Order: sequence, then structure tokens, then C-alpha cells
Amino acid sequence: RRAQAVCIPAVQLHMTAATMQVSQKDFEKAQEQLKLLKKDPGNETKLKLYALFKQATEGPCSSPKPGMLDFVKKAKWDAWNSLGNLSQDNARQKYTELVSSLISAESAGQKKDASPEESRNDGYETILVTTKNNITKIMFNRPDRKNAINHKMYREIIKALEEAGKDDCTIAVITGNGDYYSSGNDLNNFTNIQPGEMEKMAKDGALLLKEFVGHFIDFPKPLIAVVNGPAIGICVTVLGLCDIVYASDRATFHSPFSQLGQSPEGCSSYLFPKIMGLAKANEVLLFNKKLTAAEACAQGLVTEVFPDRTFQKEVWERLEAYASLPKNSLAVSKQLLRSLEKEKLHAINSKECEVLRERWLSDECINAIVSFFQKKSKL
Repeated sequence: RRAQAVCIPAVQLHMTAATMQVSQKDFEKAQEQLKLLKKDPGNETKLKLYALFKQATEGPCSSPKPGMLDFVKKAKWDAWNSLGNLSQDNARQKYTELVSSLISAESAGQKKDASPEESRNDGYETILVTTKNNITKIMFNRPDRKNAINHKMYREIIKALEEAGKDDCTIAVITGNGDYYSSGNDLNNFTNIQPGEMEKMAKDGALLLKEFVGHFIDFPKPLIAVVNGPAIGICVTVLGLCDIVYASDRATFHSPFSQLGQSPEGCSSYLFPKIMGLAKANEVLLFNKKLTAAEACAQGLVTEVFPDRTFQKEVWERLEAYASLPKNSLAVSKQLLRSLEKEKLHAINSKECEVLRERWLSDECINAIVSFFQKKSKL
């Protein structure tokens, strides 16, 4: 266009009366189409539409600037004023194009939503990772083992958290498939280990656990746990590192560390006393007290409890609303909340894993695990 203007300077473009009538007709049609939108296009888009409409119908902004505390009027005035001397014809055209793009996007979205399948992230065996409505869902998927976490599942959850931290979704959600949220560490991780391999098992296990918990500490977006059933061990302790925890009323929370000759992990040695108070945390971490969902909520570990019959519907409706919030604002706000303690949490995680490595090598822990399997075999 610039080349044409330079080569033929005498040519001037004029809009004919017929073209203006068509443009006005399209403009009026766009106003009617806008009323048919089912989804809220968001405040930023609504401000653009308002400004373009005012510019198209009244010309450049001539209204006095509202006061600083009149936020809504000031936002509208700023949007209109930012269009400067944009002609009414161009404003009408831009308004019509913007409405058209919104209609097209919603139509495409409806076709996508009509598909029963979520967008599935392949490459996982022990978990299901899906993406829909700006939510990445990481679902423990060993229902036949009550979603117990074996070594492979640890690594896959780490990978899923890394990918969810980098993708375009606004929030990430962790939940379980089946009746259990997770029965925690798969104790088969400790079986079939030769005496000469114990040191290596303990060292490798501590490194894997440290990396696993570290990914919860460092996760950059809001991370929400949807606890659909009983939760045990590591899947309870890392709840303190999640930003929100929603639970079904049939969920329970149990960390039987001393029963198995082990010690707390997931930064729970620091976060649980901070969340619950020292006395309540001692019952959970030292004396293996199992909490109901209502108790866990009363003690601050769980954000809210829902009736099991409406749990999934109520929670996912709320999560979809959260996922429509401005993504960068949520991420920045989370970092502010977490930044002061992140270094401390990593130090606690390292210490907990070091202590656990020693516990795994102790006769007390080995005997406790053997006793557990003996009792299990008699059932």
C-alpha cells in the first residue's frame, strides 16, 4: 500500500455512499451478533468494543476525564481516548471485525467442546494428563493399586509437573482415578532388594523423592489438589505445598510414618505445624492419626469439603471459573506468596530426604515393612 501511495500520489481513496451503507449495515448486524455471544469475552475485549462503538458513533473522545477512583468510567474513558483520531469509518470496520472474530472463536470452541475427549498428553503409563478449558489435569492412574506411587509414577508426575509449568494453561489440578486419591508410596518399591543393594536403593530413593517434592515447591502456577478419596503418606504431605485442596467428604488423610519406621517428608515437618499448630501436627505425623475430610478442613489442611455425590460437578465448575482468570496475574501473585519461603522449603526437603535415607537403612524400618507385608498376606 505504501508503494502505491508513492507511485501514484494523485490517487485518493473515497468511500462511496453505497459502500458506507453496507458498512453501516454490517455495523448494525455486528451489534446484534454481539448480543448472541454465550461466553463473556472478558473485560479487556469489552473495553475495546465499547471504545470502538463510541468512536464509530460519536467520533474521538471529547468527554471530561473521570476521577481516579471511578475505576469503571476511567477504564472506559482511557480505552476510548486511546483511539485518538481514528476515523468513524475505520472504527466501525474494526468493531465489525472484532465481533466477527469473537463469533468465529466461540463457534470453533463449541465444536471443540462437543467432542467428548479432552486433549490428552501422550507418553504416560501410570498417570493421565489431559488439557481442557485452560486446566491441565494430572490424574493418578493405578486404580487397581489404589494409585500407589511406584518409581515410574514418581518420574511421570515430575515430568507432568514440568510440562504443566510451561504449557498455556492457567492452573494445574492433581486428582486420582477410582475410589482412592492415592495410597501413597508403593511399598513394593522396597521389595526384591538384595542386601548389597540397600545403600543404593536408599540413596536413589532419597534423590527421587527430593526431586519430586522440589517440583511441588517450584511449580509456578496455582496447583490445586482434588482429593476424591482416601489419601495416604506422600500424597498427604505434599498437600501442604498445593495452593488449594478440595476434598470429597469420603476422603481421609493418613500419614503412618512411625508405624512403618519412617519419618515425615514433603516439607510436612515444617508446614503441618504451621498449618495445624504443633499439637495437632504431632498427632498426625508422630502418632499416625487419620483425619476425616471435615477434621482436615477444620485444621487448615483442606480448603473446603464437598458432598461426594456433588463433588466432581461443584469442584470442576469452580476450577473452570478460576482458569478463566488472568493467567500471568495468578502466576505472579503465587510467586509473591511463595518466594519468601521457597529457599527454606528446599532446605527442609533436603533434610527430610537425608533423614529418610537413614531410616530406610535402619533395622527398625526394614522390620516394620516386613511386618506390614506379613499382616497384609494374612488378610
